[in-house]
Amino acid sequence: MSERGPLSFDDEDERRAAQARLEGHGVPPPPPERKRGRYGWIVGIGFLVWIVYITLNTLRTDSPGSRGVPDNAPLPAFAAPLALSNLDGDANIASRRDQGAAGRRPACAVRGPRILNSCQLAERGPVVLTFYASRAGQACPRQLDTIERTRREFPGVQFAAVAIRGDRGDLRRMIRERGWRFPIAFDRDGQVANIYRVAGCPTTTLAYPGGIVMHSYLGLLGERRLRRAVARLVAGSRRRGWTPPATTRS
Repeated sequence: MSERGPLSFDDEDERRAAQARLEGHGVPPPPPERKRGRYGWIVGIGFLVWIVYITLNTLRTDSPGSRGVPDNAPLPAFAAPLALSNLDGDANIASRRDQGAAGRRPACAVRGPRILNSCQLAERGPVVLTFYASRAGQACPRQLDTIERTRREFPGVQFAAVAIRGDRGDLRRMIRERGWRFPIAFDRDGQVANIYRVAGCPTTTLAYPGGIVMHSYLGLLGERRLRRAVARLVAGSRRRGWTPPATTRS
């Protein structure tokens, strides 16, 4: 299923519409693929060089919080296709209707089983959101490995990741090979990374239920440090009235 431009539909609505097309009017032709000209190729190379540079700088300095969404700011809204789904399209980052390239509908309203929606995450509980770039060295996959090992210790906390550009097929293979079982979105054009002020890989943003940012960390969080950060998030969320579930299933 392909969605040209930012996602602007409820996934269930699109499923029903697609079924109606199949039953009543035949299968419509697929939309034309976007051609990648010389400019797109240059931009892609530039992005890769930028990610590699920032990652190397991150590993040298390890200065958490120097970039990313500021403390106590609202968690930026987005809706992006899940990497393992068959939904194709750019992320919706619109805060209101008819925002052109950001999206026709507010991102918070664009939901479904094939979509990662930041508003929906924050409605369910505290949020741990990590940004990942597949070609930016080993720190990024190591961070997601650490999240996978840690997430079961914190029932009710919403762990998720956003993969910035790259090859979606390679991303899918890595998800399966490394056994990452939390939701991972595909940020095809990098706009979600932009609104989250991602300046290095990995970058991890922690937010309280309701979507207020506790802190953004730049650089690799080891297991001990990640546990401390999430424990602080849980404690702060409890003070705000959130209660974790008694049990959870991974």
